[in-house]
Amino acid sequence: MKNWKISRRAVLRGIGASLALPFLDVMTAEAIPAVDGKRPVRLGYLYFPNGAAEGSWEAKKTGAGGKLLQLNKWMAPLEPFRNDIVIPRNIWTPHGNGHGAGTATWLTGHSYDGQEIDAGGQSVDQLAARHFSGKTLLPSLELSCRGEGHFSNDLPRNSISWAASNRPTSREVVPRTVYDRMFRTSRQGLDKSILDLVLADARSLSLKVSRDDRRKIDEYLESVRSVERRLAFADTQAKRLEADRALTDTLVRPQPGIPASHQEYVKLMLDMMLLAFWSNATRVCSFMLDHGQSNRYFDFIDGVKGTWHALSHYKDINGRTEDDDGKNSWSSVGSKQEMYNSVARWHHAQVAYLLGRMKAIREGDGGTLLDNSMILYGSSISDGHEHGSKNLPLLLAGGRSSTARLGRQLEFKRRTSLSDLHLSMLRKAGIRVEEFGDSEQPLAKLDG
Repeated sequence: MKNWKISRRAVLRGIGASLALPFLDVMTAEAIPAVDGKRPVRLGYLYFPNGAAEGSWEAKKTGAGGKLLQLNKWMAPLEPFRNDIVIPRNIWTPHGNGHGAGTATWLTGHSYDGQEIDAGGQSVDQLAARHFSGKTLLPSLELSCRGEGHFSNDLPRNSISWAASNRPTSREVVPRTVYDRMFRTSRQGLDKSILDLVLADARSLSLKVSRDDRRKIDEYLESVRSVERRLAFADTQAKRLEADRALTDTLVRPQPGIPASHQEYVKLMLDMMLLAFWSNATRVCSFMLDHGQSNRYFDFIDGVKGTWHALSHYKDINGRTEDDDGKNSWSSVGSKQEMYNSVARWHHAQVAYLLGRMKAIREGDGGTLLDNSMILYGSSISDGHEHGSKNLPLLLAGGRSSTARLGRQLEFKRRTSLSDLHLSMLRKAGIRVEEFGDSEQPLAKLDG
């Protein structure tokens, strides 16, 4: 068995199920596609709405060359990953801005024509998906939390991914649907665990591989099992709430498979992204943490009241503007701004959860899943109260294998288009394109 090898495309099979495998030592090197001798890079895009308060997206301490020495208190959940991130400053979107147009064009680099429903071009994630077509089970995954508030069905506010300039991709908002897209091959065995269906094949493989590969397989399968347990719990809770005619905190009865807890919901969707990258089900994934003008309540965060969008207009405190819910008001600009920042900090903690899981997964080349991924996290609005387009809150995580120099706050003297960053990420993923959006030049500063 010493020279026995399997293909990188090998899967565990069962009736109605197919479970892709993580990178294993037993896989043939030539079956793991490489670009310039490097592992393939996954591309992830995490979008959040409503911007960030001025000053809340800057490191507390930096050293020579912008080296990150300490993040500020609002970004503190990301402190363990200080050496795995880049915080670019003075990046903006010259053509699209605001809750609608800014959301719709965050990944296209163009302007949005609401009359024609046109985002100006294909989004960067879909361009990458087309490049990787045929190399993975799914070209890409487009994830989103179910919207909340008046604009939850508004097209531009719910679309960052565009297959063509006038054709937004459909979003998946139910974790179980995402899971089944990755692992179910038929409707047979829908009432059974994926792992139960492929158990015999998994046991057979474990007998043939090294101890280290067995450990990798066991860790991976346990992660899949953990997601299955949480999906089952979410289903049970949803059915119980419906039977009792109970309502969630936001007065919306949850659909089957969507947890009542928003934090559990977000973590489940992030786990879907993790499993998609880990199993090589896809190399491209976008996730809208909420739609582009979210009115979600974050009352579950201590000391926070009012909707997210209302909090973003933190200089209005009387509770009587068109952005308010008519129920909440605030004692001072400072206290409202603190609540707004607390919501940002909560989202940083969710992203830190994803980065931590990715960093813990070792791949066949000795690097981690985070090393072999580039995750762009940010918003299409800078300061929420001003609806600014300049100096967007952005963070790039991972990509160590792609020669990006990490652990820095990267200052640009002139306003720099977000399209330059998109083009840089494409190039680092091995996608040879000459231009993207309004950019013809990647960011040389990313490499130092």
